[in-house]
Amino acid sequence: MNILIFGATSGIGRALAELFTSQGHKVAITGRRQEKLDEIKAMHPELYLRFLHDIRQTDATEQVIEQVHQKFGSIDLIIVNAGIGKFNRELDWKICESVIKTNIIGVTKALIDSYKYFYRQKKGYLVNVSSVASLLGGPLNPTYNASKAYQSNFVEALWMRAKKSKNVRIDVTDIRPGYVDTKLARGKTFWKADVKTAAKQIAQAIKKRKKTAYITKRWTLIAYIIKIMPAFLLKKL
Repeated sequence: MNILIFGATSGIGRALAELFTSQGHKVAITGRRQEKLDEIKAMHPELYLRFLHDIRQTDATEQVIEQVHQKFGSIDLIIVNAGIGKFNRELDWKICESVIKTNIIGVTKALIDSYKYFYRQKKGYLVNVSSVASLLGGPLNPTYNASKAYQSNFVEALWMRAKKSKNVRIDVTDIRPGYVDTKLARGKTFWKADVKTAAKQIAQAIKKRKKTAYITKRWTLIAYIIKIMPAFLLKKL
């Protein structure tokens, strides 16, 4: 399987890249830090392609996909994992703007370009990594939660489009992690999974081609509770 992962220099993206290459798949990775890309490629130089790419550079996203296609001949799976999150108690606009440019504008362009590539190819599998945070507002990090809700909604729209398309087989999955031991999950949190466990469960969800998957699986319960929780309890969170 030929795989492209947007945002693979650390955290979940890197863990997924390492897992897939250990299984013998060819993986193209992108990220903003050249030294990290080189470090990862050195582990399996015959299986990795690396591209220095900032998801906010929307004009370059389609070019990355085309370059991977030229190297691999085709792409079977694209995972959009890029994203940032910053605490913003004071509603600082610069922080909001930074998150919007990455999590909404950059990710949307990556999703659209990936979907269009698969449509031309008439097959493919598109996966986005959003968050359990997409299910409710976040008073300490409002733009992050809102951006993840946007992603989940947009990915569902792509899923609907794919199901209605004739003579095309595109699968679309929204991965919604809870707390995973990355830079985004700061401080003490409950049910925090290590990145290898998260990557393993994401790979399992991908294998089953699920529409939506919570990582780790027990976050499915939290998601259900959030969806039915009345407003007077939500405000206490």
